[in-house]
Amino acid sequence: MLVRRCGFYEKYIKRVLDIICSLLAIIVFFWLYIIIAVIVRINMGTPVLFKQSRPGQIGNHGRERIFDMYKFRTMTDERDEQGNLLPDEQRLPKFGNWLRSTSLDELPEVFNILKGDMSIIGPRPQLVIDLVFMDDRVRMRHTAKPGLSGLAQVNGRNAVTWEQKFEWDLKYIEKVSFWNDLKIIGLTVKKVFLRSKTAGTSETDVADDYGDWLLKTKKVSKTKYAALQAHARNLIKEYEGRI
Repeated sequence: MLVRRCGFYEKYIKRVLDIICSLLAIIVFFWLYIIIAVIVRINMGTPVLFKQSRPGQIGNHGRERIFDMYKFRTMTDERDEQGNLLPDEQRLPKFGNWLRSTSLDELPEVFNILKGDMSIIGPRPQLVIDLVFMDDRVRMRHTAKPGLSGLAQVNGRNAVTWEQKFEWDLKYIEKVSFWNDLKIIGLTVKKVFLRSKTAGTSETDVADDYGDWLLKTKKVSKTKYAALQAHARNLIKEYEGRI
């Protein structure tokens, strides 16, 4: 079982601050939620919110607790003549792209923070399909609650490799403190502001899922890849069967 010793701040203070800050954000920016929801509804239809299963913090049973992470919808459901969804880039309207570039699509995650699924600062929650490819060392990132932003996001976001992302996450959990979290919040605000000012620029995205990247770089065999993909699908079905 993966365990990590947590300090006083992480045990007793961090959750209180998450509740206070998430409530304040919802109250102060309630008008913004309404405006974005209306524009999303007009431009992309329903549902306004997009939800996706993500692995959360490791519980007492030794496994990650899967939860639904919420975002504002950024893509349409446009399909071809055969009824198949069009490629992502063809279903991403200008408004959806702007939401992503400004990170405003992530505003609904504040409700995940209020519920206790996430924290303001922590390792970003990856996909369940990424989780099954992680070894125990990388899974140590899940001994902390996933965050709205984290050390990896202010040190490259999607312009770093998978290995670099995980190293930043592991570095964060070495010393979870109020001052480190405050510093990351400040850097996040700065990064979001700079991205909004240069919304037309693009980053070097880590486009592949973690498992796809491992397969492409021959760090996992095709047989193991297929087995772990199936395991991920089973985990999601198991979770959906409980809700």
